[in-house]
Amino acid sequence: MKTAFVFPGQGAQYTGMGKELYNNFELIRKIYDETDDILGEGFVNLIFNGTDEDLKRTENAQPGILMMSTAISELLKSEGIFPVMTAGLSLGEYSALVSANSISYTEAVPLVRRRGRLMDEAAPNGKGTMTAILGLDADKLLSCCEQASEYGTVSIANYNCPGQLVITGEVQAVGKASELAKQAGARRVVPLAVSGPFHSPLLKEAGEALAELLEKANIKPPEVPVISNVTALPTAGTDEIRSLLARQVSSPVRWEESIRYMLSQGVDTFIEVGPGRTLTGFMKKIDKTAAVYNVEDMASLETVLELTDAALEV
Repeated sequence: MKTAFVFPGQGAQYTGMGKELYNNFELIRKIYDETDDILGEGFVNLIFNGTDEDLKRTENAQPGILMMSTAISELLKSEGIFPVMTAGLSLGEYSALVSANSISYTEAVPLVRRRGRLMDEAAPNGKGTMTAILGLDADKLLSCCEQASEYGTVSIANYNCPGQLVITGEVQAVGKASELAKQAGARRVVPLAVSGPFHSPLLKEAGEALAELLEKANIKPPEVPVISNVTALPTAGTDEIRSLLARQVSSPVRWEESIRYMLSQGVDTFIEVGPGRTLTGFMKKIDKTAAVYNVEDMASLETVLELTDAALEV
């Protein structure tokens, strides 16, 4: 069994995420409490008891998801489950780098909070948006975006899986591209609960500012391959990691290609580590033969631990 850890991105957050595990494991409590020490402001209380609007804010959602994902990753390792590769969707790439010991958690948490603020500042709330387009191929959607560009900036943000793409950009242009996508045969058009036009050229300035922060970050070569969103290939060195993370905020996320690369390298089991089951759903559309699990609460954790015990007995 060759296992990869995959980590969700913004949009997966929900009030109370990780609370059940926090109440059951000292290791989880340690990482959550450490986050409170780093960020202050009663951050863990906000994650456990805040409103949906509180958690939707980029500067809260990003460190919150990183916190939960890292805590569960460390818990799985303490139970003897280690990945041979990691990858994360957008923000999740930071969780993947922490899991691969490329950047420390204590350095990553304030970095992703600053990343969130830079993204919000580059495209203030209300200026941009994102919409999932279901059941339309990429070439047709690209044509829709080109036609809608007279209304503003719009482009494909995420190549998630067969039949699911995401567009990003200015509100009017995304709306027009969505209308054209429906006319072109899209099965569904679903606006996303995000606060800005992520992975859009509109965020190029945020990437440039982020690059300055990344230059100061202590980044080491990862201990296991980390697959980049930008290239869908393993990151080769620390300078490349910095460059790709800076480019990532304004570049498309090539998630389907990333998963197919890992499959080509013999990965046969994927564990989604963190809130939600979004990546699990994508995986089932990319390759139905791969084993896919998620861990976000006691029940899902027990399922994975039982699976591992059974594999060790064979």
